[in-house]
Amino acid sequence: NPYAGLVSHLRASWLSGKTRPMEYRVAQLEALGRFLDDKKEEILEATELDMGKPSFEAFFSEILLCKNELNVTLNNLCHWMKDEHVDKNLVMQLDSAFIRKDPYGVVLIIAPWNYPIHLFLVPLIGAIAAGNCAIIKPSEISKNTERLVAETLSCYLDNDCFAVVTGGVQETTRLLENKFDYIFFSGTSRSPPVGQIVMTAAAKHLTPVTLELGGKNPCYVSDTCDVTNVARRVAWGRFFNAGQTCIAPDYLLCSVEMQEKLMPALRAAITEFFGPNPQESPDFGRIVSDKHFRRIRALLCSGRVALGGQTDEAERYIAPTVLADVLPSDPAMQEEIFGPILPIVVIANMDEAIDFINARPRPLVVYAFSCDSKVVNQVLERTSSGGFCGNDTLMHLMLSSLPFGGIGNSGLGKYHGKFTFDTFSHHRGCLHRNMGLETLNTPRYPPYTQQKLGLLTTTFEVKRRGTCTLL
Repeated sequence: NPYAGLVSHLRASWLSGKTRPMEYRVAQLEALGRFLDDKKEEILEATELDMGKPSFEAFFSEILLCKNELNVTLNNLCHWMKDEHVDKNLVMQLDSAFIRKDPYGVVLIIAPWNYPIHLFLVPLIGAIAAGNCAIIKPSEISKNTERLVAETLSCYLDNDCFAVVTGGVQETTRLLENKFDYIFFSGTSRSPPVGQIVMTAAAKHLTPVTLELGGKNPCYVSDTCDVTNVARRVAWGRFFNAGQTCIAPDYLLCSVEMQEKLMPALRAAITEFFGPNPQESPDFGRIVSDKHFRRIRALLCSGRVALGGQTDEAERYIAPTVLADVLPSDPAMQEEIFGPILPIVVIANMDEAIDFINARPRPLVVYAFSCDSKVVNQVLERTSSGGFCGNDTLMHLMLSSLPFGGIGNSGLGKYHGKFTFDTFSHHRGCLHRNMGLETLNTPRYPPYTQQKLGLLTTTFEVKRRGTCTLL
């Protein structure tokens, strides 16, 4: 295997204990901060070349949010690393019982192309913070960013403990043949089948995994809402990064009356954001590849094109598009769109919308808009998804205090902030007992008697307290 030597080298570094001291972890994390500062312009240029990503969007999503994750981690690492002491019973009052946050060892991070810096760097921050060695596999689809990472990251990180591997499906397949101690995989459109491949490879070595897989994120819009605000927030979330965002609202569910109200509001929002011709706007991106362009363009036959619909294959441009009266059987409803197309599916009421959501695989996020908080809470309580956001889109991603991850088809595991540190840490249950006081242990030793059983019951039994009421 072409990567066996690299994995062995990193494992030897990890076994040496090099990555365990807090000072080492902090130094490597600070080096990532310098990477972001020094290579800011190159990152903006590479993401613009790969998918026409506006510099505003690239700075916000690829640099600022990563710096936030980095600083949250550096600000809290000392606290996160500490042993977590736990409750003890009567017998063990003089002993030490705690949870030790151990690194897993050598971890593999497989990143996608749509946020090619953010989606390798955020997991890497947690992996380093937890004391692991890591191999990073950036996406070959965003080739300019891949080249930037491959050529420059090694100048900042310890090459004995961290490495970048490039290539496509064949290289990734060979890489997955090696034994890793943890695998973190982020996918894009059509990623559940790839997630199954990753999980199958991991199962051969009993390797734990985190899978971020996306899905068709529903967005329910009730009849009681501020239509202008809904249109602006939905249009921003759908068309940010030209729709190539795993948590973008994938389709709207609303009544026929709300659909009619939304059309002029969405038209106004798109014009406000991108001007009368979005193709000329410096603030609207492009599709990452010809293959993805053709896949997304084929979805335009769903329902009727109410807004947008223009395409330019030479530029890989697809206009911000809204499809009205889309049927559940239409092509746009069969797969994650991952592009600047927003289908609207008409439903009668909230109950029908909830049934529609629950009849499909669980998404990465559910969105709900209403001026009535009871409606938003009903959608939250009666659906299941990786995350939830009421009366906005994408913004739950901005809080590192919230776990981010999927459920079911949309993924497995969670990260962001302390959740990333915990993901890459083995929580090791530890008990350190006093060497003396042997009299306290006598009741557990044979020969057994009823008196000994009574003593054990008294000292070990956990009694139920009063009932708990959820307010």
